[in-house]
Amino acid sequence: MTQPIYDAAFLSRIEDALRAALPRWGLSGETELRLLTISENATFRAQDRATGREIVFRVHRPGYHSRAEIESELAWLSALGREQVVPTLTPVPQTEGSLIAELDEGGTRRHAVAFERVPGREPAEGDDLARWYRELGAINARLHLHARRWQRPEGFTRKRWDYDAMLGKVKLWGDWRAAPGLTTAGRAVLERTDAVLRDLLDDYGTGEKRFGLVHADMRLANLLVEGDRLSVIDFDDCGFSWYLYDFASAVSFSEHEPYIPTLQAAWIEGYRSVAPLTDDDCAILPVFIMLRRLLLTAWIASHAETPTAQALGEGYTHGTVDLARAFLATYDAPEMGAAAGRAAS
Repeated sequence: MTQPIYDAAFLSRIEDALRAALPRWGLSGETELRLLTISENATFRAQDRATGREIVFRVHRPGYHSRAEIESELAWLSALGREQVVPTLTPVPQTEGSLIAELDEGGTRRHAVAFERVPGREPAEGDDLARWYRELGAINARLHLHARRWQRPEGFTRKRWDYDAMLGKVKLWGDWRAAPGLTTAGRAVLERTDAVLRDLLDDYGTGEKRFGLVHADMRLANLLVEGDRLSVIDFDDCGFSWYLYDFASAVSFSEHEPYIPTLQAAWIEGYRSVAPLTDDDCAILPVFIMLRRLLLTAWIASHAETPTAQALGEGYTHGTVDLARAFLATYDAPEMGAAAGRAAS
């Protein structure tokens, strides 16, 4: 998964494959197809000029999710919709009833799924973000309560986002050591941060009260606001992780901003309006923020062809090292003092 795949030729092939498959969802020959985003997957918007119908398609990244994993995501998403737990996307079946299509991309099979388009826009930094994070905290609490009580269907399988999967032996999103612009001094800081995170997460544990089915990618790009309504989209990375990791994912790419404590306080307030959250849980939120930051640094290294990675580049890596130094000053001060000073020189 570390090799860039989203070059122009690949995107052209998957767009052609998707265009050929549009009649499977009852879309006419007058349908316009437009690429929306490239991240883990390629997302397209289809608008049928003959009927006015709009559908959003996700063509899955090769080698990431199995068909069973995609089916499991859609099962949870459908349950959340039926039970009105949270405003989110509605999967759209093909005319024959299946939710997952197989596309022929130059002789290779690719999975694709479709969703009804949800109106709204991504929250912007100029908005009252605390308001939306308060609502997001309540949404997270409802999601977590549902995940705890929901009887998952037989064969349900999703990835496990624990330390090993993120930074340890598995490294699902690659290795932060390959991050652009990482210096020898910076690597020393991040190596120590990695080790401290491992120990802290091991101490916190993965008991059922703390670890379960979560969204795992609630960054701003996966939130839509429309009037007073906040919708959560893109459950593609949902899986088993720490419940509080959902907040860390919600501040993705903004972990360094001075307003993060304000958003954290708002999120906690919203969460507690629905479900309990202990002071110990709140206190460990910065640990999950640092974990997410290091994971995203790895993601940028392994997804260099994506617009997000290209826009962030070496600056994000340098910012990660700065955050790590501050993190270690709090969580590893006795052991890191001299080493951090040497790394900074």
